[in-house]
Amino acid sequence: MPEPTKKDETPNAQPEESIAPESNGVLPLPEISLQISPPPEAVAEAEPVETEGKEPEPVEPVPVEVVVAKEPEPVENGSTDPEPVAVGVKEQVEPEVKEEAPCSPPPPAPPRPAEMEKAEPVIVVTTPPPPPPADKDDDAAASTPSPTPPAEDANSLKKLSIELPHDNVPLSAMGRKDSVWSLGEGQLPEDLDKPIDTPPLSTLLIEKPQGGSITVGEDITFVAKVEAKDLLRKPTIKWFKGKWMDLASKTGKHLQLKETFDRFTKIHTFEMHIIKAKDNYAGNYRCEVTYKDKFDSCAFDLEVKEVEQMSQNVDIRSAFKRSSEGQEDAGELDFSGLLKHREPKQEEAPDVDVWEILKSARPDEYEKIAFNYGITDLRGLLKRLKKTKKEEKKSEAFAKKLDPAYQVDKGGKIRFVVDLADPTVELKWYKNGQEIRPTPKYIFEHKGTQRIMIVNNCVLNDDAAYSVSAGDEKCTTELFVKELPVKIVKDIEAVKTTVNERIELECEVSEEGAQVKWMKNGVEVPTGVRSRYRVKSEGTKHWLIIDDASKDDTGTYSLMATGGNTEARVQVDLKPLKILQDLQNVTVMLGQPLKLHCEINPGNVPGRWYRNGQLIQPNDRINILHRAKNHRLEIESSSIHDSGDYTFVPEGYTQSLCAKIHVIDPPKVHLDSLNVPDNTVVIVAGTKLRLEIPISGEPAPRVVWMKGERVILDSGNRVRAETFADQTCFTIEVTEREDTGNYKIVLQNEAGEDTGSVRVKVVDIPDPPEAPLVPAVGGDWCSMTWDPPLYDGGSPILGYFIERKKKQSSRWMRLNFDLNKEATFEPKKMIEGVPYEVRVFAVNAIGVSKPSEPSKAFVPLAVTSEPTMLVVDDVTDTTVTMKWRPPETIGAAGLDGYLVEYCVEGTDDWIVANKGLTEKTKYTITGLPPESKILVRVRAINAAGASTPRTLQHSILVKEVIEPPKIRIPRHLKQTCIRRVGEAVNLVVPFMGKPRPKVSWLKEGNAIDPTHVSIRNTECDSIIFIRKADRNHSGKYEMTVKVENHEDTAIIDIQIVDLPGPPQYVKIEEVWGENVALDWTPPKDNGNAPITGYTIQKADKKTMEWYTCVEHYHRTCITISELVVGNEYYFRIYSENMCGLSECATQTKDSALIVKEGMNLKNPEYTDHDFKEPPKFTQPLINTFAIAGYNATLNCSVRANPRPKVIWMKNKIAIIDDPRYRMFSNQGVCSLEIRKPNPYDGGTYSCKAINDLGEAQVECKLEVKGGFTFYELMQRGVPLHLIDKYMNEAKNVEAEK
Repeated sequence: MPEPTKKDETPNAQPEESIAPESNGVLPLPEISLQISPPPEAVAEAEPVETEGKEPEPVEPVPVEVVVAKEPEPVENGSTDPEPVAVGVKEQVEPEVKEEAPCSPPPPAPPRPAEMEKAEPVIVVTTPPPPPPADKDDDAAASTPSPTPPAEDANSLKKLSIELPHDNVPLSAMGRKDSVWSLGEGQLPEDLDKPIDTPPLSTLLIEKPQGGSITVGEDITFVAKVEAKDLLRKPTIKWFKGKWMDLASKTGKHLQLKETFDRFTKIHTFEMHIIKAKDNYAGNYRCEVTYKDKFDSCAFDLEVKEVEQMSQNVDIRSAFKRSSEGQEDAGELDFSGLLKHREPKQEEAPDVDVWEILKSARPDEYEKIAFNYGITDLRGLLKRLKKTKKEEKKSEAFAKKLDPAYQVDKGGKIRFVVDLADPTVELKWYKNGQEIRPTPKYIFEHKGTQRIMIVNNCVLNDDAAYSVSAGDEKCTTELFVKELPVKIVKDIEAVKTTVNERIELECEVSEEGAQVKWMKNGVEVPTGVRSRYRVKSEGTKHWLIIDDASKDDTGTYSLMATGGNTEARVQVDLKPLKILQDLQNVTVMLGQPLKLHCEINPGNVPGRWYRNGQLIQPNDRINILHRAKNHRLEIESSSIHDSGDYTFVPEGYTQSLCAKIHVIDPPKVHLDSLNVPDNTVVIVAGTKLRLEIPISGEPAPRVVWMKGERVILDSGNRVRAETFADQTCFTIEVTEREDTGNYKIVLQNEAGEDTGSVRVKVVDIPDPPEAPLVPAVGGDWCSMTWDPPLYDGGSPILGYFIERKKKQSSRWMRLNFDLNKEATFEPKKMIEGVPYEVRVFAVNAIGVSKPSEPSKAFVPLAVTSEPTMLVVDDVTDTTVTMKWRPPETIGAAGLDGYLVEYCVEGTDDWIVANKGLTEKTKYTITGLPPESKILVRVRAINAAGASTPRTLQHSILVKEVIEPPKIRIPRHLKQTCIRRVGEAVNLVVPFMGKPRPKVSWLKEGNAIDPTHVSIRNTECDSIIFIRKADRNHSGKYEMTVKVENHEDTAIIDIQIVDLPGPPQYVKIEEVWGENVALDWTPPKDNGNAPITGYTIQKADKKTMEWYTCVEHYHRTCITISELVVGNEYYFRIYSENMCGLSECATQTKDSALIVKEGMNLKNPEYTDHDFKEPPKFTQPLINTFAIAGYNATLNCSVRANPRPKVIWMKNKIAIIDDPRYRMFSNQGVCSLEIRKPNPYDGGTYSCKAINDLGEAQVECKLEVKGGFTFYELMQRGVPLHLIDKYMNEAKNVEAEK
C-alpha cells in the first residue's frame, strides 16, 4: 500500500472562524483546522532494533490543527500595515477531529468572500525532519519517500495555534494555499487581485467515491460510477495515492480493483477494495477518469484508526510465551504456535511483573530473564521494551526546521525559512542532493538566527526535493510547482491573400515558452522538416508561417493552449491570368523535332499539357519545361500520333491555350509484309484472294491498283481494290486461271509518290483419272489398275486415293489414308457375295481431283470352311449314322449342302455315300458289310466349290452296341411335385439306353388310366401330362425303362392340394370382464396339405359386421380381450393352409355378452422403457471375394437409437461422392455396392455407425479376382505405382497357384 500523499488535494475544505486573543477586538481571524495523521515511519524511528518478519505495532494517528491567522481588513484611514502579533502554541487535552468534505478535482479553490480576499493568510506548520522508512515490505513506503507530519504523541491529539509576527513574513508570502501541506509563498502580491477560475463541473463521474474511516484490520470499498450512454468505448480509470503513486501496480491480497458494466442502465462501476487495512494505509487518494478529450477526477481521504493498545500491565510471559504443543495456551504473539496441533497443557498463572524486572535490568541480563520466566520470543521482547524506553530526541542544530512540503505557482516565488539554534553553524542548501549556489534565481538571506532561501521565477524543473544541512544534522522538504493555464492574450487575425504569397498568423499567449498547438479545420498542422508549414515562437508570441501559399491553404486556422483557443479564417485566391505569348499552329515532317512555347503571367503557376483531351506525361521522348513565365513542350522526334489539338491549361484557372500540330510523311508501299518470294502470291483457283499491304504517308495518300493498262476500281464485284487509313486491300472473290498476272500499286500525296508490283499465280486441282479395271477377284479381295489423269492442274501428281462402295449403297469408303504412289491397288476385307464398285482420286500439291468413273461391279466369293464336330451317332450291323455341325465360316456364297464319303480301312478309295447333296447335318450310311471297319469324311459344298473335308480320326466297326438304360431324374422331380387343383401337370423325364428302351408307368402299383393321364415316349425321354389336375391324381408314379435284360426304375411323387375346410366345431369356453375364451377343433378336410393357421373374427350382435381379431394363429384355443363392455359378440374362425383360407368359416352358436362388473379395475402403471442405445452391429461384415467387372455388395446390420450416422471407409479413408460406390441403409441394414470393381478396389472396408451415445465399427477385406491388362489400368486412370504393385501381386498369386 502507498504512503500518505505529499500534498493535500482537498482545496474545498471550509475554514473555521475563531477570534485570536491577540486581536484586541478587531475583526475575528478565520481559523482552518486541518487533521494530519502521521505515517508509521514516524513511530518506526524510535525502534532501532530490527525485527525479521515481524509487523510493527500499530500507532494511533495524531491529528494536528493548524490555525491560520489572517490580517484584518484595512481601517478607514487607509493604513494596511498589519499589527505585530506574537506566536503562541496552545495544547488541548481533548482530541479534536474535523471531517473534511469530499473533494473535486485538483483545480484551484472557489472564490472567497470579498473580506477574505483582502486578508492575506499565513500558514506555518512545524514538523521534525522525516524519519527513514520502516523495515516493512508490506507496502510501497520504502520505494516512495514522502514528507510526513510530526508524531508528537501516539495517544493524544494536539491542536496548534500558530501566529507569525509581521516582521518575519513578507507580504509576498501572505498568500492563499491550496493544500494543508503548503508552506511559504504561493503567489506574487500582484496575483492576489486576479479572479480565480471556477473549476469545471464533472462530466463523467455520476457517483464519486466518498472518504471514510475504519479501524486497523477492517475492510472498506470505494465506488465510482460513470454513465456510458454517450461513450463509444469503456473509459479509462486510474486510482492514485498521493500525487503520483498508481495503485494498479499495488494490487494483491490487501488491495483489489474491480470493474463491472450494467447493460440495461449503461453504467460502468469501478470499485477499489482495501482488505485488512493497516495504519499506514491512511492518507489522501484520488480517482481519475479519462475518455478521449474528457477528464474527471475526485479526491477522498481514508482514516485508519488504531486499535486500543495493550495495557502496560499485560503479562509479558503470557504474551510472548511460545507453546510447545501449539494450542490455546500459546501467547498472542506466538506465531509459530499456530503451526502445531496438540493437546493443551495447563500452565501456572504468572505472579511476577516481568516488565519491572526488565526495565531495571542490564541488557546482558535480558536473555537470562527470558529463560527463567519461559519467554522464548526474545526479538519481540526487545522490540516492545524499546518502545517503552523511547524518548523524543530534540534537534541540537535547528530551532525550527523546514516544513514537510511547499507549493507555488509556476512563475511565482517561494521562501524556505529555517531557524538555527546555533547561528555560527555552517549552513548548506541542496536540491535533489546537489548543492545550491547563490544566483539571481536562488537568493540567500540571514535575519538573526533565521536562514532564508528564496527561489525566484519558479518553473517545472524546480519541482524537486530540497534539503538543508547544519553541521551533522539535515532537514528536508519538497517543493511542488503548479503550472497555470496558458491564456490567449492576442487572437489570430483573418487573412485574405492570393496564391504564392507569404502568410503569417500571429498569436500572443500569457506565458513564455508555452506549449501550443496549431490546427487547420480541426486537424493538427504538420510541422515536420518537409512540411510547408513553419512554426516560430519568440517570448509569448507564436507564428504559423506559410511561405508559398496555395489555394489548398484556404481554411480555418486555430491555436489551442491550455487556457483557451483562438481561430481565424484564411482565404487564398488566384491571381488574374495574363497570356503574354499564345501557342502557334505547327506543321512538321515526320521524325523532325517539335516544339511548343507559351508565356503567361503569373510565372510561378504550373500547368498541364493535353493532346486531343488526353493528359501528356513527360517521358524519354517528350520533355515538359517550366521556367518562370515560359512553358515549353518539346518532342525529340515527331511521329504520326503527335498530330492533333494541343492545349495548355494553367493550374487553378479556367482559361487555356490551344494550337494544332500537323505531321506530314511521304507515301510508301510496304510489300515486304507479304512474306512471299519475289512478291509472287500463289493462290488456288476458286478460293478468295485478299492482299492487305500496309502503306504510310501523312496526309493519307491516294492509292491506284492497275493490271496492265486497266485500272481496278473499288466498286468491282469479283475484283476490287479498297484503301484504308494504314493499308490498301486487293480482293478477288473467286480466283480463276485468267487472274494470273502482274498488278501495280501507285501511291500519291502532297509529300511525294511511290509504286510497287505484285505477281499473282493461280493454280488448280488435276483432272480425274480414267475408270479403273478389276482383273482379279478373291473371297475378300480384288486387284485394280488405272491410268494417270491427262491434266495434272499445273502441279505434279503426288499420289492417289482409292474408294469403294457396295453397288446398292451410295456411301463411298476411303481405303487408303496415305497416298498410293503407284497406279495399282489391292483392296481387302470385303464381304463375300456383295457386289462392289471402286474409283480413284488424283492428288497434287493443290488438292484432290474429282473422282474417276466407277469400275464395273464385281462380287468376291470363297468356299466355306470344313464342317465341325463330326461324330458317330449310331452303329448297327449294316449301317453307320454320322452327325456333325455346320462350318464355322460359310461365306457369302452360302451353303448348298454336304457330301458324305467313306472308304474301307486299308484302302484310299473314297466312295460317295449320298448321290445328291444333303442339307441335314446327320446322315446314315447303309449297305455296309457287317463287322467291317470304315473311315468317314464330310465336305461342305457352295457356289465357289467344295470345302476342305472333315475326316473322323478313328475307324468305325460296323456292329451294334448294347447300352444299359439309365433314368436321369431332374432335380426338381426328386422332391414332391406339388400342384393345385385345376392346374396342368407336365413332367419330362429323360433316360438313356441302346437300342431304344421300352418305357412303362405305374401308379401305386396299378396301371395308369390313359383317359386321365397322358403319357408320350420318345427315344430319349418320357412325358407325363395331366391337363386339369384334381386331388385324385395325387400319389406315387413309378417309371420303368428296359433294354433286353437291363432295366431302371424311378418314383415320382405328385401331390395335388386344395383349400381346407372350416373348423369342425367352435364354442365359447368362458366370458369374464372384457375377455372371451374360444375353443375349436381342426377341420375335417385339410385340403391335402398341412393346416398352417387360423383366422379369428368377431361381430357385434347389433351390426353383425365382422372384424378380424387375429390372423395366422396356430393353436386351437384363444382368448379375445379388450371387448367393449355392454356389447354382445359372435365369433367365427377360418382354417388356412398353403393354398389359403377356407371358403367358409365356422361360427359360434351362442353369443358372448360383456357385462360391466361392480369392481374397479386398477390398471397397473408402467414406466416407459428407454429405447436409446449406442450403435451395435448385430451382423458384422464378412471377408468377400469379387469378380472384376461384376458388381459386389458388402452388407452388415446395426442397431441403435437414435438413428445413427453411417460412414463407409476404404483403407480408413471415408468414401464421399464417389460414383463407383452406392450406399444404402434400410431398417438398420447397411449396404455398400461397388460397381464393376477392379483389382484396385480391393482392400479393407470399414463401416462406422455414430450417434449421440457412442459409435461402433466393423471391417472386412475385399479381394477382387480377375484382372486387367496394363493398358486397361492406364485407361482407367490408375496411378503408375499402384499399377506396378498390382502387376507384381498378380504374378505372385499365379506363382503360388
